[in-house]
Amino acid sequence: MNTTELLAIAQAICPDRDGLAFEGRRWTFAELDDRANRLANALDGLGVTRGDRVCMLDVNGPRYVEAYFAVAKRGAIFVPLNFRANAEELRYMISHAEAKIVLAGDRYLDVVDSIRRDLPSVREVIAVEGGPGLTYEELVRGSSPDEAVCEIGDDDTTILMYTSGTTGRPKGVPLRHDALVTYVLDHVDAADPDVEERNVLTVPLYHVAGMQAMLAAVYGGRTLVLMKQFEVTEWMETVEREQATRAMLVPTMLKRIIDDPGFHRYDLRSLSIITYGAASMPFEVIEKAIRMMPGVRFINAFGQTETASTIAMLGPDDHVIEGSDEEKATRLRRLASSIGRPLPDVDVRIVDDAGKALGPGQVGEIVAKGARIMTGYWRDDEKTQEVLTADGWLHTRDMGWMDEEGYIYLAGRTDDMIIRGGENISPEVVENVLNAHPKVEEAAVIAVPDAEWGQQPLAVITLKKGTGATPEEIMEYCQTRLAGFERPRSVIFVDGLPRNAMGKLLRKKIREEYGHA
Repeated sequence: MNTTELLAIAQAICPDRDGLAFEGRRWTFAELDDRANRLANALDGLGVTRGDRVCMLDVNGPRYVEAYFAVAKRGAIFVPLNFRANAEELRYMISHAEAKIVLAGDRYLDVVDSIRRDLPSVREVIAVEGGPGLTYEELVRGSSPDEAVCEIGDDDTTILMYTSGTTGRPKGVPLRHDALVTYVLDHVDAADPDVEERNVLTVPLYHVAGMQAMLAAVYGGRTLVLMKQFEVTEWMETVEREQATRAMLVPTMLKRIIDDPGFHRYDLRSLSIITYGAASMPFEVIEKAIRMMPGVRFINAFGQTETASTIAMLGPDDHVIEGSDEEKATRLRRLASSIGRPLPDVDVRIVDDAGKALGPGQVGEIVAKGARIMTGYWRDDEKTQEVLTADGWLHTRDMGWMDEEGYIYLAGRTDDMIIRGGENISPEVVENVLNAHPKVEEAAVIAVPDAEWGQQPLAVITLKKGTGATPEEIMEYCQTRLAGFERPRSVIFVDGLPRNAMGKLLRKKIREEYGHA
């Protein structure tokens, strides 16, 4: 089964239901399918054939969804680009993909024009909105609504998604139709004419979590309520207006929502499920969210672009703190630091440097294997060999450990580990303690050189508004909460910590600025 069939199923079951809602406008599933067919036929007229690459450079919007399905219907490969990337990064990604077509939002036309001479594979740049030259709407209006027919193999690549590139040039990850469809079929009920749900999506569609959420919503016959980008007040207004039942958020988004002074002015009771992930969730944030949103079931989803999204999940039941005192303590510990258990279709292990599987409680690298795992980076055998073993195990570069019941706990990235006198220190373990301090807004822990111990942990901290603290106060707080070797030996206070669009700490930038302190 390929991804175009997800739309076909929804269109057949509930054609007149709103498939998309965006800034006061609505499109039914029948209209979405019609416009995708028209654009697919227009792309055919522009010479786009099976396997060709079509780039999309824009913020979230209905044309993003239409364009994905149009490209898929042509058997071509959709390349969503990070709209925050600079000109050189965009030049590299478009060139590396050897894209034939670039669909660009108006605000990005100038940067594409500035690098156009360095993009020999690009035949057309299409303005998604108004803009000069060939425009998206002209193509749609002038093309046939006939169903676009193309032979599509389930194992064909449908999306070429570039990683964030925080540790070097972006890597192209080819995602197959069956990798995406398998996850959707296993976790989403098909569209039902008697069940209506509305899913607010603010996560960018250039990220695998956003794309997977979009496909799930379409197959489930859910109205996909798109927002260009996340803004707290607009998000709460949208949930109230649309009576949204589902939402996907990253931890920083959820924190801003529950901390917003206007939170109680909005009726968010329609929400039944909030999925979060893509970055570490501070315990105090999820604990507060559970208290403030009692009708919501929370899901923590963990995955990577290379795994076609989620491979482990901390489900709604894991967010319910009840039972005996011992059971409550276990649930609280998991809620504070676990990413859940592996999904049934994925094998996950914790291994040492030699690839040997480790037992419960032992820290090592998280590796994964399954049908949804990528088979290699796009045209980069060297990087592929660095992360994929001959028998198909993907080295995620995430460190962690597993308890007796199979719950996984993160311990940082392989290149983030701090080694002090031969002892490994997980930045995330130390950060979890620091983030629980009543005056700490957020914390990052990195290694700094030390003549005696090799490395020492440094805490880089943002304090909550209206509070003040000293380094000594922070380090004293850690005395009884961390092992002696884990405690930060120095503290720096800053106004804010750098994060990417998905809320992940940009440790490389933090190390560059403070790593020699």
